[in-house]
Amino acid sequence: MSDSSPLPPVRLHSEAELARAALSTPLLSRAARLARWAGPGTRVDAGGGLVEEQLPAAADALGLTGDDAAADASGAWRVAVDTGLVEIADEEAGTVAVGEELARLTGGSPHDALAVWLSVLDTVLADASVPDLDGIVDAMEEGGQVDLSSLDWDPEAEADFLDGVLGNLYLLTVSEDTPADGPVPLPALAASVIVPGDMGEPTNDVLEQVSDAMMRLDEQFRMLEPVGLVEYRPLDEALMTDPEEESAASVDDTDVSRYGMVRLTPLGAYGLRVRLQEAGFTAPAVGELADKGADALLDGTSAFPPAAAQAETEQWLARRETLAAARELLAAARGGDGGGPLRRLRCQQALSLVGASAEPALREVLDDPELGGLARVWLSERGASDVPAPSQDLVFWLTVDTVAAQLAAEGNSEELQALVEGLAAQHSGFFAAAWRVEHPAAADVLEVMGRLHPDKRVAKEARKAAFKARSQNGS
Repeated sequence: MSDSSPLPPVRLHSEAELARAALSTPLLSRAARLARWAGPGTRVDAGGGLVEEQLPAAADALGLTGDDAAADASGAWRVAVDTGLVEIADEEAGTVAVGEELARLTGGSPHDALAVWLSVLDTVLADASVPDLDGIVDAMEEGGQVDLSSLDWDPEAEADFLDGVLGNLYLLTVSEDTPADGPVPLPALAASVIVPGDMGEPTNDVLEQVSDAMMRLDEQFRMLEPVGLVEYRPLDEALMTDPEEESAASVDDTDVSRYGMVRLTPLGAYGLRVRLQEAGFTAPAVGELADKGADALLDGTSAFPPAAAQAETEQWLARRETLAAARELLAAARGGDGGGPLRRLRCQQALSLVGASAEPALREVLDDPELGGLARVWLSERGASDVPAPSQDLVFWLTVDTVAAQLAAEGNSEELQALVEGLAAQHSGFFAAAWRVEHPAAADVLEVMGRLHPDKRVAKEARKAAFKARSQNGS
């Protein structure tokens, strides 16, 4: 995933909803309960962890039972210390005090609660990048120092791997091409960061790497679920047994859900967006442009997929009086720069969402060489009377502008190719007239039409017209 271009915009829940979700996550709620439970008699070791004798009482305070109760209580305590819910009052005596972050968590704003949750997320993500330390004693040197060179572990590479996986999960979640609520199979997610994009059939070596990555991700997602980042259906442990030892009644191996399924939660989408922004990515959210001007709206939504662009525009319009909004949009749509055609397309799409009270604004620009075409379209679609017929020059100018906008929005898509074929079929003299159009994108549009049209004769006409357009403009 490259940070050179913006990610699709994410639709976030409100801060109040996200804060409630954060406060109810098992890990943060346990850490907060232990922070309130701690008192003058609470003792910690040199590393800030609860001394062993106090773990049963901490587990009891959390209502934990079973073999993992002490370990879970110890983990929740460490989160409380790492995030400032608890502070070490006296390192030498091993005593603790309530941290400032507890008041911020329980008595602050939703934004404050989310800030504390983000600290918890950072702690858990750091832990998830550490390998299973079972048997690490074997790698200890004299003096209790760990010889990292004896471990098959590169901390930076492990953190980068997990960041890459979570980045791809975020992209799959916010993309309009994939179902946002659908869980992602663990093999597909592992393959997304292992298998090269230009590889056809993966080699056995690559498949083995994917399998190893799945094992690591299974452990990591089990750790990330209690902090509320993901919902995770773990890898079926029966898949890791000898096939001959599996019972005949076992589930079909073709059931992809047996290999692990992960879904990013709304809270997780919020958290990953913050981390992506901190890493330098452009990660927009729907609604960010609602209080900005029409120029920011049209430019900002230029890279948005259709549904997100409409949602953003609807929020922008909801805050404004219709006629004033229409005038502001039309003024912002002007311009002969390279972004002009797409701004006018976004303007046209925005105006399709407003009612008849915007009509005066559209009539005011009927004589505008850049806006008169879209104004006539808007008025005609609403059955307005006394709409002047467009001149032939205006028709061709609007056509070139429309193709240029579609090219900027979608690239060489099937829809654009269909538009190109339709234009050439409907207007026998299209190319003879189009190269004379005084539109800055005319030559580029004609060149694209020549490249996309399947009929060689028509394509040649388009290329000749493009040449003439460039010669006319001296370019």
